[in-house]
Amino acid sequence: MNNNFINYQTSNYYDELIAAKNNPHKGIEMVYDFFNDMSIDELKTRQKGLETAMINMGITFNVYSEEGGIERIIPIDIIPRIIKAKEWTVLEKGLKQRIYALNEFLKDIYSDQKILKDKIIPSEVIFSSKGFVKECMDIRPLKDIFIHITGTDLIRNEKGEFVILEDNLRCPSGVSYMLQGRELSKQGLSKLISKAKVRSISEYTDKLFDVLQYISGKSEPTIAVLTPGIYNSAYYEHSYLAQQMGVELVDYRDLIVTNDTLKMRTTKGFKTVDVLYRRLDDVFIDPLAFNKESMIGIPNLFQAYKKGNLGLANALGTGVADDKVVYAYVPQIIKYYLNEEPILNNVETYLCEDKTSMKYVLENIEKLVVKEANEAGGYGMLIGPRSTKKEQEDFKERIKANPRNYISQPTISLSTSPCVIDDTIEGRHVDLRPYILFGEEIYVTPGGLTRVALKKGSLVVNSSQGGGSKDTWVLKD
Repeated sequence: MNNNFINYQTSNYYDELIAAKNNPHKGIEMVYDFFNDMSIDELKTRQKGLETAMINMGITFNVYSEEGGIERIIPIDIIPRIIKAKEWTVLEKGLKQRIYALNEFLKDIYSDQKILKDKIIPSEVIFSSKGFVKECMDIRPLKDIFIHITGTDLIRNEKGEFVILEDNLRCPSGVSYMLQGRELSKQGLSKLISKAKVRSISEYTDKLFDVLQYISGKSEPTIAVLTPGIYNSAYYEHSYLAQQMGVELVDYRDLIVTNDTLKMRTTKGFKTVDVLYRRLDDVFIDPLAFNKESMIGIPNLFQAYKKGNLGLANALGTGVADDKVVYAYVPQIIKYYLNEEPILNNVETYLCEDKTSMKYVLENIEKLVVKEANEAGGYGMLIGPRSTKKEQEDFKERIKANPRNYISQPTISLSTSPCVIDDTIEGRHVDLRPYILFGEEIYVTPGGLTRVALKKGSLVVNSSQGGGSKDTWVLKD
């Protein structure tokens, strides 16, 4: 019998599989035993098989650098991340609460702005946000839903508690890697998946289609996925989701607006499009309404949307709700619209536009994480304890020059999860991105994308910065 976890180091972090004295957490012993008893050579062979399967399936992600774009697979680790049923019940309830409140916030911000009039959030926070689209004022999206697809990032702290790290409400990516990761797991771990009673995630694309159909208000709508094109980092995902839903994948060349209606070119002529699942940012979607230099937008699309002739998922203007400064106010947003206490907590956040907070951040920057308010993918960020004095001084100047654009948070010790690294198993830091769909009701996929910081000691899990992934197993009761 092997003992792969005998020298496993959990340090001071919460580990997703291993508890005290290198024993598994209660309730997940079966998974622990399976990977503990397997030889390291077999683990490595299975790991290699996963990577080969990813290449053969074309599951890729473009990473951009100074030298240009590099197409590569997202590394996937064979040892899954486990979430017990009771933990998931709380997560699911908290995510539904948060998404509902954020949708109410967006409805309000683009209409009466009661939350501003009642001084729950300072008006300047909203009006200075890059995600606030003033052109969307008094426009109601179909069914009054702004955020149809959300990827909310969570981490687990030292106590083992899940907390919200950030909200992704514009064009959240990664769901195809979650779905394909499970299909890859099934190839080698199907018996364990069955024995451990892992909940299925396979209905996600059906649920996504149902959401898009619901907002159209039609029994047989024409739905399409709008991609920026083949050079986009997530193009694989765009094509995968279109194929899984049985809808067209389109770009700007396939679409035209006539008489305030969006039309799609087909071999049989033009066809009216009822709903676009757009993977294109607000600013690029219509050169006549927004950025006139956009070469990948559709002229007059905004007019069709304003007239109510087109559903967009997600709606335009949702970026204001995932501005990292607005994030700090989400607990107040939940209380204001729902009259409830948040089920899931935020990470403690310092707003640099507040003079007292900025002073604290500048004096303690070596201990903190500093983030730009509207960046994503791990960019525009300083991790104080891992940074140089030069980098710290650079960020201090950036903060002083534009305080509104920066927030800061304590350096949180993300939980770790066992990974196959060379000839051993070592812990690597992970986060979790569950996917939430908002249609006739709110649905939280029982799983999510577990992203892994593959560099030893790194806290940056983003695929665009070399991170990997794990299959996420939510157990049944």
